[in-house]
Amino acid sequence: MQLTKVSRRFILRGLGVSLVLPTMESFGQQVSDIPVRMGFTYIPNGVIMDEWRPQETGRLRNLPNSLKPLQKHTDDFQVLSGLDHTKAYANGDGGGDHARANATFLTGCQAKKTAGKDIKIGVSVDQIAADIIGEKTKLSSLELSCDGVRRSGKCDSGYSCAYQYNLSWKTESMPMIPESNPKLVFERLFGNASSRVDRVNQLKRKAINKSILDFALHDAKSLKNRLGRLDQEKLDEYFTSVRELEKRIDREGKLSKEFSYQEMPDGIPGTYKEHLRIMFDMMALAYQSDSTRISSFLLAHDGSNRSFRDIGVPEGHHSLSHHRNDPEKIKKLAKIDHFYTEQFAYFMEKLSSIREVDGSRLIDHCMIVLGSGISDGNRHGHSNLPVLLAGGKSLGLSIGRHMDFGNVPMTNFYLGVLEKVGVDALQVGDSTGILRDI
Repeated sequence: MQLTKVSRRFILRGLGVSLVLPTMESFGQQVSDIPVRMGFTYIPNGVIMDEWRPQETGRLRNLPNSLKPLQKHTDDFQVLSGLDHTKAYANGDGGGDHARANATFLTGCQAKKTAGKDIKIGVSVDQIAADIIGEKTKLSSLELSCDGVRRSGKCDSGYSCAYQYNLSWKTESMPMIPESNPKLVFERLFGNASSRVDRVNQLKRKAINKSILDFALHDAKSLKNRLGRLDQEKLDEYFTSVRELEKRIDREGKLSKEFSYQEMPDGIPGTYKEHLRIMFDMMALAYQSDSTRISSFLLAHDGSNRSFRDIGVPEGHHSLSHHRNDPEKIKKLAKIDHFYTEQFAYFMEKLSSIREVDGSRLIDHCMIVLGSGISDGNRHGHSNLPVLLAGGKSLGLSIGRHMDFGNVPMTNFYLGVLEKVGVDALQVGDSTGILRDI
């Protein structure tokens, strides 16, 4: 194992291990070395807007029911109303709102209606940023999902499945395929970069029952002796988080094999809630170690018909979303919305608990978008979308409020986000200007 320095970051390297270390004062790193991170988290099938959006603009006080899990974090996020994705409407292409909602969310472009190989959409906002700042980190960007992977085939109303199962697009015809297996994500973050090498080293460690950290333990102890007390505590906290996450992934993978009635891939947690939280934890560790500064997370693809039996909703999400104003269905949909917000609150809590080199919180240096490409699932609306922006206190963001921008392109907001991370982009999809009041 050896300690190397790459682009002002320190990395512990060894057999199958590449641990990027967090920013520490003992390494001579300063406040100016703290990077800005950006992330995009997608909610499928829209939400019950009356339960999700605050009734009044201005200061966030009493949140609506679906946002109640975020009540303790009102000083760390803002709700943004009046943002539209008009390119997600049919515009002459007929059915396919779920495919378009998914494909348009980060691109702001109209998806070409095809189920063949001639897919065409546009470059997504996260990849515009990755092209500029992605070279500074181990991974230029991180794409996650809790769904299966679909690269091709016919899905919603004649649209390719590629539109519906991917958020991020490197080019107008090349999606960035998200990873849904926590074990493989863990290897990408803390193992070697090559997926083939990752798999070989993973099998070696499994054969001798060794953790990734076991391969770094000797050098980690030697490194600690060179650190100040606060940095020693910070390194201990980081290593503990990595080890606990690795154990959780292994434990959940074993439980899913033992108790699931259907065969699940090795590494997939047995419950959806734990799957989501493990993925959020890996995003937090990726940000903390500066393994990446850009992420996208597809909680589930738009049109997902997942059931939520653990919270008393046995029906499929998509089926319920066409509620036709049925009070019972609306009540169940609001429970699903509340569930998703709970998981995002967990992520915000995690980001708030991690300290940077100057004592500030990790969340202060993040801009995390939570939203959907559909507002009202019953009508497949793509205007006045449910969107909130978490973090950004160190960037001077206007957190702790609800703003209504009165029907402007969502992509104008994305240009504002890019500007905050130092990316000077002229256009994102159908943008008409930069929304700076964020």
